Amino acid sequence: MYVKNRGEYASKHVLPKKLAILLCFASFFAGMFFTNRMWMVPDAKSIVKKTSRTGDEQHVDCDMKIKVLKNEDNSSRGISGSQHSIETVDKAISDLEIKLMAARAERETVMKDTIISEDLKNVELTSRRKYLMVIGINTAFSSRKRRDSVRATWMPQGGKLKQLEEEKGIIIRFIIGHSSTSGGILDKAIEAEERMHGDFLRLQHVEGYLELSAKTKTYFSTAVSLWDAEFYVKVDDDVHVNLATLGMTLTEHRKKPRVYIGCMKSGPVLARKGVKYHEPEYWKFGEVGNKYFRHATGQLYVISKDLATYILINQDVLHKYANEDVSLGSWFIGLDVEHVDDRRLCCGTPPDCEWKAQAGNICAASFDWKCSGICRSVERIMEVHEQCGEDKNALWTTNFVQTTRSSNSGKIHMREQA
Repeated sequence: MYVKNRGEYASKHVLPKKLAILLCFASFFAGMFFTNRMWMVPDAKSIVKKTSRTGDEQHVDCDMKIKVLKNEDNSSRGISGSQHSIETVDKAISDLEIKLMAARAERETVMKDTIISEDLKNVELTSRRKYLMVIGINTAFSSRKRRDSVRATWMPQGGKLKQLEEEKGIIIRFIIGHSSTSGGILDKAIEAEERMHGDFLRLQHVEGYLELSAKTKTYFSTAVSLWDAEFYVKVDDDVHVNLATLGMTLTEHRKKPRVYIGCMKSGPVLARKGVKYHEPEYWKFGEVGNKYFRHATGQLYVISKDLATYILINQDVLHKYANEDVSLGSWFIGLDVEHVDDRRLCCGTPPDCEWKAQAGNICAASFDWKCSGICRSVERIMEVHEQCGEDKNALWTTNFVQTTRSSNSGKIHMREQA
């Protein structure tokens, strides 16, 4: 029963032989047709076209690379060509930044100083006139007689002092701070002397021998804030100065932006306590017995405006050594500064300066080395003035703008003696 039924079921679903054969042939031909389409080989023209297209693309790519290389070369040339322009702009910006810092420091110095008169505070700094030099005569409360001896010899007085500023561009002031008890008898004495002569520059500084470095820094900072000069001079009140000769000496260095002028020396660093000029920080200068670096002797030295401005801007961070001339020299170490050793700024007193004057070589400044100034200057400075001083009209006949030391019109003559 089971087998019979199964056979019957199978017979109902068997395909006819002819139909099966036709299906086989149809499948075969369909397979051949699609296989031929998939494996069709491209003709030669297609290959040539494709190859030429690839070559064109490579050629274009090479052209692009060449153009890029040319552009890079032109760019590098442009960069190198503009290097100088960039450096010039950078330098101009740097100069403007320095001027801006100086202007700010000037205004702050003037406005915070309660001793400087109100009329000076109201002056527009940008409209100040140009001066040849500002001379600060370092003095102390106890040096009234020294100041009077200077006024009686080489420093013009009264209307002549004002005329000197207006006609020759030379400003001269005694520089002094205030006492530890501000407003005391010492300060009142200076105020009375100022009303009489009008030749002081009061500094925001407490006077003291051990504070000379701080006073020097304050002087240059204050002076460059108040007066736009080419040179700033510091001189002691026991030194004789020939103003015309000093002015002519400085005009030789007008084109030098950072110049430091004086009689250069390199004395020993004194480590032993109790001696004059003892250096408490001697260990900074190496082994005991070493010498200082070259610096101008403290009786008289000169710096250009750029250096005075540098001191003004950096006054809060400049280190002070025991000796003010050493301090000043240390502030310029590491800067691009020209040191000028000029022995006309440190002649001896007669007969030294007298012989030089007779030979036509007038000294700009005279003092005694052994006394660090003119020995007994109150009594002797008149003698030095008479024997070593320049002609009394030399200062007023010398043209500091046009003349040079070698020109005939700028020749400084010896003072006529009776």
